[in-house]
Amino acid sequence: MNFCSDNTAGVSPEIMTAIAAANCGAVMSYGDDEYTKRLQVKFSDLFETSVTVFPVATGSAANALALAVMTPTYGAVYCHAQSHINLDECGAPEFFTGGAKLVTLTGNHAKIEAETLGEIVDRAGAGIVHHVQPAAVSITQATEAGTVYHPAEIARISEIVRSHNLHLHMDGARFANAVASLGCSPADITWRAGVDILSFGATKNGAMAAEAVVFFTQKLAKTFPFYRKRSGHLFSKMRFLSAQLEAYITDNLWLKNAVHANKMAVKLAADLAGVEQVKFCHPVEANEIFMQLPESVIAAALNHGFQFYQWDKSTVRLVTAFNTKEEDVNAFVEFCKGELAP
Repeated sequence: MNFCSDNTAGVSPEIMTAIAAANCGAVMSYGDDEYTKRLQVKFSDLFETSVTVFPVATGSAANALALAVMTPTYGAVYCHAQSHINLDECGAPEFFTGGAKLVTLTGNHAKIEAETLGEIVDRAGAGIVHHVQPAAVSITQATEAGTVYHPAEIARISEIVRSHNLHLHMDGARFANAVASLGCSPADITWRAGVDILSFGATKNGAMAAEAVVFFTQKLAKTFPFYRKRSGHLFSKMRFLSAQLEAYITDNLWLKNAVHANKMAVKLAADLAGVEQVKFCHPVEANEIFMQLPESVIAAALNHGFQFYQWDKSTVRLVTAFNTKEEDVNAFVEFCKGELAP
């Protein structure tokens, strides 16, 4: 009954099978293999445009290296204050950009608002030698609050980005959950809306350890191989990362997994909606739930064997995954209702 994170889930059987199948015979190293070469075509088909794809093993690497090719050492990256790149990557974006500054913005439900972004960039001092220079914007899809950006919201942010000659990065650690929630094409919330580079997550949604940095703006991809090598993410046995990603997007496994995770989150929230003393902090739009419960109920749930993270004394986060069991969701709901019964 673990709702701590989708990182606690195991590996999809289809992906484990693909890893085992790749473990046969001698295959060329450092990405010069058929698995990695096929990714270029398959990801281009998935996004309905020509893309360049680089496998890496972690989301932090995908984000930090993507931002590094977008941002000079004296540049600024605008992101939400709750974003993963700001709170949870131990300074990796600053390190790999060579010293660029993360400039944080506020916004409801962990989303950047285009109007606020525009006002801040307007006042940033572009061209003034005393200030860091605006270079990139990073948005998270789905967000750290479990909400999603709609295509029109991304397009409005992109308009600000283009008008100031910046680049737009998307942290898509839970990209599949966002696409499943919106019911849109992957293209609709990436390049069609103005995204230059996507950190395409797979690990949280069924992979063992595989992410992809997807370039829609091809000129930005030219120096990326050197950043990847320097960071230690040019794997000698790249086939095992690429085999995971290939299996992940084959037969829409990535969406099937995300649909289930989202369904479990929506069910949990719906079954507790209207229960007195349960307050939801954000709309439940993907596979994360933030809610407030009495401290006594939180303590009792943890003692009962449910696992989740506490954000503060009365706020908890629950995350559902591709393999979350409906009976575990039902058990948590019934436990809370029992504890909160008059």
